[in-house]
Amino acid sequence: MFALIQILSMIAQAIVFLVIIQFIIGLLFSFNVISGRNEFLIQVYNSINSLLNPLLKPIRRLLPDTGAIDFSPLVLILALNAVIYILADIAI
Repeated sequence: MFALIQILSMIAQAIVFLVIIQFIIGLLFSFNVISGRNEFLIQVYNSINSLLNPLLKPIRRLLPDTGAIDFSPLVLILALNAVIYILADIAI
């Protein structure tokens, strides 16, 4: 049981890591630090988006429309951290 909880915790941490990478690459593109013609980063960004979109889409439906700011990654990170804390508490 302890091993299963640790595996689920590692998966949740990996998803949080992907959300942070997606956010940073998106900022680099939006502030023109990295050219939009950089094929490698575009493919990385699109791959991360396709992985995270099934997790973020239901959150986006629940949250009110705030215009240009998307709070769904923040909600996902908070929810995953809550899951990690709950799993850690169960493991003890």
